[in-house]
Amino acid sequence: MHASAIHAPAANPVAIAPVSIPVRELLPWAIFGGMLLLLAIYFVGVEEGATAMFNTMLVHEFVHDGRHLLGFPCH
Repeated sequence: MHASAIHAPAANPVAIAPVSIPVRELLPWAIFGGMLLLLAIYFVGVEEGATAMFNTMLVHEFVHDGRHLLGFPCH
């Protein structure tokens, strides 16, 4: 291949500025994400035994390896 066949991309003289997101638009999503995180922590860490929402061990078995990975005792 000739050196003239390889072209370097042209430099873009116009810089792209990052868009700022107002806190009032971000806050509902942050709260929603936090609630989902708390729900996930509940199911992984607490859903077992006397405090269980569900009578079966289905949720416990589904998140069993995640419990050990995060350091929650379950045996």
